[in-house]
Amino acid sequence: MNQVLLTPGAVCLADWRAIYRGAALSLDPACSAKVAASAAAIARILAKGEPVYGINTGFGKLASVRIEDEDLATLQRNIVLSHAAGTGEPSPVPVIRLMMALKLASLAQGASGVRPETLGLLEAMLAKGLTPVVPCQGSVGASGDLAPLSHMAATMIGVGEIFVGEARLPAAEALAQAGLAPLELGPKEGLALLNGTQFSTANALAGLFEAELLFRSALVTGALSTEAAKGSDTPFDPRIHALRRHRGQIEVADALRALMAGSAIRASHVENDARVQDPYCLRCQPQVMGAALDVLRQAATTLEIEANGVSDNPLIFPEADEALSGGNFHAEPVAFAADMIAMAVCEIGSIAERRLAMLIDPALSGLPAFLTPRPGLNSGFMIPQVTAAALVSENKQRAYPASVDSIPTSANQEDHVSMAAHGARRLIAMAENATAVLGIELLASVQGMEFHKPLASSAPLEAARDLLRGQVPALEDDRHFHPDMEAANALIRSGALAAMADGLLPGVS
Repeated sequence: MNQVLLTPGAVCLADWRAIYRGAALSLDPACSAKVAASAAAIARILAKGEPVYGINTGFGKLASVRIEDEDLATLQRNIVLSHAAGTGEPSPVPVIRLMMALKLASLAQGASGVRPETLGLLEAMLAKGLTPVVPCQGSVGASGDLAPLSHMAATMIGVGEIFVGEARLPAAEALAQAGLAPLELGPKEGLALLNGTQFSTANALAGLFEAELLFRSALVTGALSTEAAKGSDTPFDPRIHALRRHRGQIEVADALRALMAGSAIRASHVENDARVQDPYCLRCQPQVMGAALDVLRQAATTLEIEANGVSDNPLIFPEADEALSGGNFHAEPVAFAADMIAMAVCEIGSIAERRLAMLIDPALSGLPAFLTPRPGLNSGFMIPQVTAAALVSENKQRAYPASVDSIPTSANQEDHVSMAAHGARRLIAMAENATAVLGIELLASVQGMEFHKPLASSAPLEAARDLLRGQVPALEDDRHFHPDMEAANALIRSGALAAMADGLLPGVS
């Protein structure tokens, strides 16, 4: 992949996506002057001898405790070690690499008081493939993602563990093997590293990027299901959607119409179909998927702003030698964005499952029961639909908003929190559930189209059918279903299915 040049404060979503997908990165050297000025300001602020939160005081409820100059280095080391209190399974490596890049871009804006060498170590760890082992649980999304970011910061001082490829090594050993020395933290640096929203934001961005792929794939499977059921394309007429004016709805209708254009299957029933209207799962795709698209775009806007912001505390203003305490670490915007993505992912899977249920019901689809040529002897798609129903139900439970909850922490000093971290962390698992639902729908819709041969569909939908049939043959009699499902899921995860309609489908960002 091409290398991303990280320009702090001006990184586009495409670059964050590329980093998540594995692209290398380098920090724009133009930011070095601001970083150096911020670090120098810390020295001048300390020289004043006044108490400044996070630099020469305790933290949280202990902010009134003054720390002497000889203990400042110990103070920063202590906050990293004491706050590295996460639990649970290690977070996925792509998410933590993205988190590190987000933290690097934030610190490099010269408002955090860290030294250039601190940024240099973080950049070198990314370049050399050293990914801290960060437990996935323990953040409430304010005062920043303290526990997860502390686990990252701990590895920078030689404590904890680091993934190097498939190996999981003690941090000091991994740094040494890479020719890197552990960091001696300066004033404010420990706090700057562990304070901020980068863990929540990385997980939310990862969820957004997976949802983008899911959305585009669902438009293809939805069009395939419409073809399999010999549904009408009249509900996709642009005049209908122009009257409602929602951008996403208009674009989805355009995409579905383009996906089905030129289909002989569609043309075959225009004049002689007795059905007046299709079920909502076919007819209302523009309304449901368009609303999901609009919500995902709103979340994308929020996350792009957050990814380019500075969210630690206090913030340093070198021109005035001031350290101002505020609340940029509160991840409420990220929590709301994550909740929106969760709802969109849930609905994408929910309407797909309804299309699947419609296809296996001969009373609704006009196709053989459970899409098997010999129902009774064979169960066909009976149980895959049950699996899809289970996954959709699970996603419904997970879609409950995380942002509406708050449990006070730090002896009520931090009395309202966002819960953004787990609100964002659930998104990849939800997207994986929805991917499996779409995989089953892909299998079912292409199977349904078998019964319309020799009629062909449109060029893009025939390409999608050929893509699947290159991996999975038509279902004549019952066979081990799981491998077919895994093959279909892989086509969705890889982007291969959505790519069959490149240029026809709207983008999230």
